[in-house]
Amino acid sequence: MDVWEWVVAAILGLVEGLTEYAPVSSTGHMIIVDDLWLKSSELVGSQNAYVFKIVIQLGSILAVALLFKDRLLQLAGFKKQAATQSEGRGLTLGKVAVGLLPAAVLGLLFEDKMESIFHVRTVAFALIAGAFLMIAADFINKRNNKKKQQVDDISYKQALAIGLFQCLALWPGFSRSGSTISGGVMLGLTHRAAANFTFIMAIPIMVGASALSLIKNWDALDISLLPFYATGFISAFLVSLVVVRFFLKLINKIKLVPFALYRIALGLLLLFLFS
Repeated sequence: MDVWEWVVAAILGLVEGLTEYAPVSSTGHMIIVDDLWLKSSELVGSQNAYVFKIVIQLGSILAVALLFKDRLLQLAGFKKQAATQSEGRGLTLGKVAVGLLPAAVLGLLFEDKMESIFHVRTVAFALIAGAFLMIAADFINKRNNKKKQQVDDISYKQALAIGLFQCLALWPGFSRSGSTISGGVMLGLTHRAAANFTFIMAIPIMVGASALSLIKNWDALDISLLPFYATGFISAFLVSLVVVRFFLKLINKIKLVPFALYRIALGLLLLFLFS
């Protein structure tokens, strides 16, 4: 493995870590950084490049699982709930499952069709459409004078509604974080609470989707490229650890509009570059 391959793997892992959980669409950034610049498919082959992107996504997932390990252990029943979460209050595995259900069902039913509509212009329009949803979410949340709810206040009905918003992420470029955080704040959650629920929901659905993709492409896994895969995985893992911590600290202050404006600019850039 030459130096350039190490650099490419590290940069793509960096991009994955920066964008996977921020509401900006990792897909749109990968198009610009990889398809236009680094061209990993030419470097290692298209199938290996596809497998690599699955691997770096797993690195990001592991980072979030580590950050939320206490909550995950609690949901799985291995850690006792706090006293304030008794008597039906608190986030439960059932609520997470309800939130996962809509996107999981639609994803299984329409996976091939979603892949068939993947195109740069489709991604660009998804970035812009998602931006307007985020702007609307901030507007609605600001006008809601009721006390904003925390993640342990989420009801089954709210979990299902957020899960329906997550279905928008099946549109390539829309962003899972963008759709679900928007849905959460529209329903009266704080931005951080919506982000927490989004990241917790993302772990099982992304593990499932990544594992399924990896199994389907197992024959394409090239053992000689393990250092390439490992470099990207570690890069994505470490960057995701930092980005998610930083994002959760800031999101209640900066809200969604700055991300929305960035998405509009990125969407317009993609339309210009690929016109």
